[in-house]
Parts: sequence; structure tokens; C-alpha cells
Amino acid sequence: MEASFEDFVRTRGPALLRYAHLVCGDGHQAHDLVQDALVKVHRRWSVVEVAAPFAYTRRAITNEYLSWRRRLRSRELPAASLPDAGRRVTPAPDDELADRELVWGVVRGLPRRQRVVLVLRYYEDLSDRDIAEVLGVAESTVRSQAARALATLRDHPGLRDDTGSALAAPAPRPLPRRSPR
Repeated sequence: MEASFEDFVRTRGPALLRYAHLVCGDGHQAHDLVQDALVKVHRRWSVVEVAAPFAYTRRAITNEYLSWRRRLRSRELPAASLPDAGRRVTPAPDDELADRELVWGVVRGLPRRQRVVLVLRYYEDLSDRDIAEVLGVAESTVRSQAARALATLRDHPGLRDDTGSALAAPAPRPLPRRSPR
């Protein structure tokens, strides 16, 4: 049992860490999320190992992140500890990097569910059904959260070109084909 868990962490750990970093937007917090999730997964490894350990661990990371955000929201932060949103820490060497930073800055500002849905959809390339399963919500909730998140990205003034038009958005997903009755 132990060797199998260690192999899982060794082989899938980097992917889990990348996922956590995309979800939370902070490298240190991503390490904490993965560590906390792996502690919980290890306790149930005999059950998880037989099922789908990567999906289970990804769900545990998502749950840890959402719980962390709930706890954070209940605390009051002094204004001095808030980051200065208008100040960039390091200048971008080129426009592409600056655009990428701007997009991720806007994504980090999305409500947590919308952000998780975008990461699962566009980074993990999961279907709406799989995302719904990971989050424990209906597929329609996944679609509405994604639509709201994408609308926020489209409407953000910094994500418009010189003409005021929204920058190129990802192509919409094709609708599933229904079988004829």
C-alpha cells in the first residue's frame, strides 16, 4: 500500500501541483493545498487506489481550496495587508507576457467556483460532465459558471484591443449530438 501511494505522489505530484497553482494562483498556497489533500487521500488510500486516485486527489485539492476561501472570507483583513492592484511588481519583458499576466490577474479575481470551472475546462480539458462530478454540482451549474466567467473576461476593459472589441475568446465547445428518436 505505501509503495503504491509513494509512486502515485512521485508520478502525479507535479501535475497535482500545477493544477493547485492554477486554481489558487499562489505557489506557496498550492504546495499547502496539495500537501493537505495528500494527507487526506493517504488516510483513505486503500479505497482511493482502487477507484481513480488522480481524480479523487484533484477533487480533494478543489475542496481544500474552496474551504480555504470560505475561511478567508470570514476573516477581516486590515487595509494595509491588501495588495496594490494598480502596481505591477515586475515589468513585463514583452506584450505577450503582459497580456498573459493581465488575463491571469482577471482570472484570479473571479469568484472561486468560476475560476475552478475555467481551470478544469481549459487547463485540465475536462468535459462539463466531469467538472460537475469533480465539483459535486449539476452540469447546468458548470455551464452557467463558465458562461459568467467568460463574460467577465470579455467585459474586462484591459482585455480589449485598440478598437474596444473583446480579444479573441476560446472557441465555444461543440454541443453534444443527440441521437435521433
